Amino acid sequence: MKTHARWLALAAVLAVTACETVPPPPPPPPADAPVAIPNFLSAALADPARPDADKARDAARKPGQILAWAGLAPGMKVIDLVPGQGYFTRIFARAVGPKGRVYAYVPDELTAVAKGRPPSVAAWVNRPPFANSRMILRRMPEFGAPEKVDMIFTAQNYHDLHLPFMGPVDLGVVNRQAFKALKPGGVYIVIDHTAKAGTGPAQWDVLHRIDPAVVRREIEAAGFVYEGETRILRNGRDPLTGNVFDAGIRGKTDQFAFKFRKPK
Repeated sequence: MKTHARWLALAAVLAVTACETVPPPPPPPPADAPVAIPNFLSAALADPARPDADKARDAARKPGQILAWAGLAPGMKVIDLVPGQGYFTRIFARAVGPKGRVYAYVPDELTAVAKGRPPSVAAWVNRPPFANSRMILRRMPEFGAPEKVDMIFTAQNYHDLHLPFMGPVDLGVVNRQAFKALKPGGVYIVIDHTAKAGTGPAQWDVLHRIDPAVVRREIEAAGFVYEGETRILRNGRDPLTGNVFDAGIRGKTDQFAFKFRKPK
C-alpha cells in the first residue's frame, strides 16, 4: 500500500510539473499588425485588366491586406454589397478565379437616386476578364443571391443604408437577409468611415460616417458572432468631425473594419 501511495504521489507531481511546462498558446496578432498577402491576391491586384484609377487607390484602401484578413480564397462565392464603380468587384472576380463567383448587389433604391442611369458596375460584370461576376439589382429588403455564399463584403457604404435617400432601409431586415444568404461559417465584412460614439443618423447623413458600436449591435442582433477587427485602415489623426468628401480628409479618414461570422 505504501508503494502504491508513493507512486500516486509521484504521478501527481509529474502531472503538475507537466502542466507548468506546457507553454501557453500564442496571443492573437495585434489588430494593427500587417497582414501577409497571398500570391493569388497579389496576382489579382497586379492584373493588367484592372483600371489604372483602381490601382491608384490601392495605397489608401489596402485591398490586399484587407481581403487576406477577411479570409478570401480562390473558389469562394462573394457578394459585393453596394459595389459603386466596381473597385472591389473586379478584385474579387480575379481573386476567386473561374471556380468562384462574385455578385455585385446594387440596391434598387440607388437607381432611383441615379434617375434611371445604369449602375456603373454594369459596364464590367459578366464580361471578360470578369465573366465570373454578375449584377443583382433588387431592393435592400430582398437582399440575397441565387446561391449561398461564403462572404458578404461592403466597404464605405453601410452608413448609407441609414440615410433618408435610401428609405431609410430597415437594417434588422437587411442583416437577417445577410444571415440567410451566407453558408454556415460564412463571414460578413463591414468597412466604413468612423463617426463619434453616440452620434445618430442626422450626423451620419451630414458626414457620411457611422458609429461603429451601432454597426456591431445591429449585425449581432441578426445572429452573427463578432470575430474581431483589423486596424490597418485606422487613422488616429482624423478628428471624426469632417465630411469624408472634404478635401482635407478625403482618402485619409479613420475607418473600422469588422468581421462577423455565421455560426456553423
